[in-house]
Amino acid sequence: MRFKNWKLCVAGLVVVLLFAGFFPGEDDVYFQISKNIDLFGKVYKEISLNYVDDINPEQFMRAGIEGMLGTLDPYTIFIDGDKKDEIDLITSGKYGGVGVSIGVRGDAVTVIEVLDGYSAQRQGIRIGDEIIEANGVKISPENIDDVSNLVKGQPGTVVDLKIVRNEEQDTINFNLIREEVLVKNLTYYGFVPENSNNVYLKLSSFSRSAASEVLTALKELKAKKEIKSIVLDLRGNPGGLLDVAVDICDKFLPKGELIVTTKGRDDTNVNNYYAEQEPIVRDAKLVVLINEGSASASEIMAGAMQDHDRGVILGTKSYGKGLVQTITPLNYNASLKITTAKYYTPSGRCIQKINYAQNNKVITGTDSILAAKYLTDNKRPVFGAGGITPDTTVDFKIEGDITKDLLAKGMFFKFADHYYYNHQGESFSSVKNEKLFDDFEQYLKESKFEYSSDAEKSINKLIADADNKNLKPSIHSELEKLKEQFNQIDGSELQIYQTEILRELNAELASRYLGSDGRISEALANDPQFQAAISILSNAKVYDRLLNIQ
Repeated sequence: MRFKNWKLCVAGLVVVLLFAGFFPGEDDVYFQISKNIDLFGKVYKEISLNYVDDINPEQFMRAGIEGMLGTLDPYTIFIDGDKKDEIDLITSGKYGGVGVSIGVRGDAVTVIEVLDGYSAQRQGIRIGDEIIEANGVKISPENIDDVSNLVKGQPGTVVDLKIVRNEEQDTINFNLIREEVLVKNLTYYGFVPENSNNVYLKLSSFSRSAASEVLTALKELKAKKEIKSIVLDLRGNPGGLLDVAVDICDKFLPKGELIVTTKGRDDTNVNNYYAEQEPIVRDAKLVVLINEGSASASEIMAGAMQDHDRGVILGTKSYGKGLVQTITPLNYNASLKITTAKYYTPSGRCIQKINYAQNNKVITGTDSILAAKYLTDNKRPVFGAGGITPDTTVDFKIEGDITKDLLAKGMFFKFADHYYYNHQGESFSSVKNEKLFDDFEQYLKESKFEYSSDAEKSINKLIADADNKNLKPSIHSELEKLKEQFNQIDGSELQIYQTEILRELNAELASRYLGSDGRISEALANDPQFQAAISILSNAKVYDRLLNIQ
């Protein structure tokens, strides 16, 4: 009997050992995935079928998806089928439309840019036109997101727009034919100053055609005359495709130079990207302009130029996005954009500013690994974390609160329309600053523009508090006197910030008279960062010292 029991125990042990490998443990990631998908599906089904109120199954599932992704970084997102055109725009740089950019100016949805060569421009749409109806749908700032869906569509189809033009409130109907619109990545290129050998390139994004645009522009300019220096403007460029950034770096770096390294979750998922061809502008001096709006692919390019001492990085610190996303197609025309790797500059820096794995912690100099010191090819010290730090910092921001208020309320934009429609017989070169500023002041009075500084708003609050608490009349009187003094200061702020106000006015007017290229040319003339770049490029000693060239 004992012998029989012993044999049964052995047999049972053998069975356990044989099948132990087929039953996953709690630490098995695939078991965890399978278990939780099962739980998630059952919860979803039970709620959808048995909840006391009606449930929209699709919206309920989308909420679940967004909830899951909300625990990750903001770049990992679910893209529904009806937003597929956004993916197409990112990857191909094309969309079906009429060639306009729109925005809210004041209380109206307004055309802020008209692209050359497309139906909107050919049929007479102008900057400043207010869109009040699209395909029969009334348009207002509240439904501005719908305008894009209404205007975009299959090339060859028609979109009906009703617009209001100028202060006479002329209403015009347009029947525009949609076309395949190629979004320019290189929004401006040319010799600036015009009689110099310096090239200015304004690169605004990194979609599929960006590298070919840069190559074509450089070839065209080289055919005109020798390129001795280049200012590459990446300010406000949010990035785009990794391989496109690598391809553009190819135009500046010697063949074989490391451009960027990407590293995934484990050590086996490492990719190095190198320059694969000889640069088209090997010997031209280079300054790269960056600011806090330069991110991702812009930082890959700026980091590669900096680490190889190929050019001087000038401006303010970049955004700090060192994460790489991959777009994965899903069923039903949906997609998932997921962060799959981090990128590292040639010196080994990761410039990611926020550690999303640690509750959105901002990486600082105390994070010794990520914020460690690295060396460029010429042994210059550079640092990881928090973006690309310029080799020379030159700030460029709007100083006056009144200027910011005028911009926010669209007053420069509105005045440019007002001025243009009342001075169509004159040229932009004939516009005189003194007269322009006087006309602008008069326009603000007629428009009943009101400006209150933060100090005045605080005093108004104090006066209201004093009244509510029935404080002594003498306190109220003193506060009113103080308010009057600030009113006088506020009234003179137009004069105090006249220089930057005129800069904004001239740029807006240039876009009306000369188009988008004219606006950029005018803006560069009053751009302290661009002017600093030109100064460095014209001084060989300063340029070499910044790059530690012996």
